[in-house]
Amino acid sequence: MSKPSLRDRLRPLELLVISAVLGIFAGLVVLMATREVVLALVFLGIAFIVSLVVLAMLALTMAPTGDERSDLAEQDQRSVLDRGDDERNRGH
Repeated sequence: MSKPSLRDRLRPLELLVISAVLGIFAGLVVLMATREVVLALVFLGIAFIVSLVVLAMLALTMAPTGDERSDLAEQDQRSVLDRGDDERNRGH
């Protein structure tokens, strides 16, 4: 199997940065509205975690690109549970 491209390796970092920006935005909005730093930090953390989970779920649902499709076509299409049984049986 080929090595992942630089874009594929940086994709998790992109998700973290986007989530951090959304969290900071939410924190700043709450800070400006209430002037309470603790409440703003709580909302920053909640917004960061929620946006990270949502973006990760959306990334999982994306269709693979052309290169990824060819890799998937070469792989065995059995379920993950079935593959685990075969590997254990080969070892014994």
